[in-house]
Formats: sequence, structure tokens, C-alpha cells
Amino acid sequence: MIKEIYTTRATAKGGREGHVKSENGELDVDVRGPGSPGNYLNPEIMFAGGFAACFDNAIIGTLKIKKIKGATHETTVQVTIGEIEKNQYGFEITIEVAFAGLDMKTANEVVEYAHQMCPYSNATRGNVKVDLAVKELVN
Repeated sequence: MIKEIYTTRATAKGGREGHVKSENGELDVDVRGPGSPGNYLNPEIMFAGGFAACFDNAIIGTLKIKKIKGATHETTVQVTIGEIEKNQYGFEITIEVAFAGLDMKTANEVVEYAHQMCPYSNATRGNVKVDLAVKELVN
């Protein structure tokens, strides 16, 4: 059991060609499958956004825990969906964190620590191929 911090809900109707709404109404969007024309959201975009925000927050927490000041960063999460076997689908994920004001050795240590902290990382660990990448933040 986990010690609950927060619980929320969202409801989908119509699958990948339908609609998703959160219980607080802030997420209230039509969704389309990958490759659909025009501007749209799909589950992979929402997953990538949630993972990126959560992982970036784990970076912030790690920097505080390790008492590292003056570093700036941004986190990008790439989500790829593909077929594992006939009619079985899965993800591959790349998490890229760009840092300024931090040497690459320390940056890699921060990312590894954050990867242990992030709930998305913990949810996917052992189930999804996740690659971590660190680079220099260029403004």
C-alpha cells in the first residue's frame, strides 16, 4: 500500500476517437489516434506531458535534497507506441534532461536519483524500455 498524497480521476468515452474529461473539468478534450490530421491530443501526448512534468519535479526535488543551487533545467519526454506482438502494444520512452550550471557527472547523478523518485518512472520500471539522456541546456 502507498501512503496516499493525491487521487484524481478522468473518464474517456469513444477511445482514441473520443473524449476525455477529468473530474475537476480542467482536462476536457477530444482525442484522436496517432497520425490524425490537424491539431489534436492523443493518449501518448498526454502521457508524455504528464511524465515530463512529473520527472521535472523530481529533478527539482533531487536538486533540493542534494543542496545543489544555481542549476537550470528542462525535461523532455518522448513516448513511442508500437506493436510488441500481434494485437499487443507497448511504449518505449526517452527522458532527456538539459542542464545549465551543472557539470555532466553531477547532472547524470541527479537524473538517476530523480528516476528513482518519479512516480511515472516507478510505474514504468520493469515494464517499459526507458532511456535516460543528459545534455547541456542551450538558451
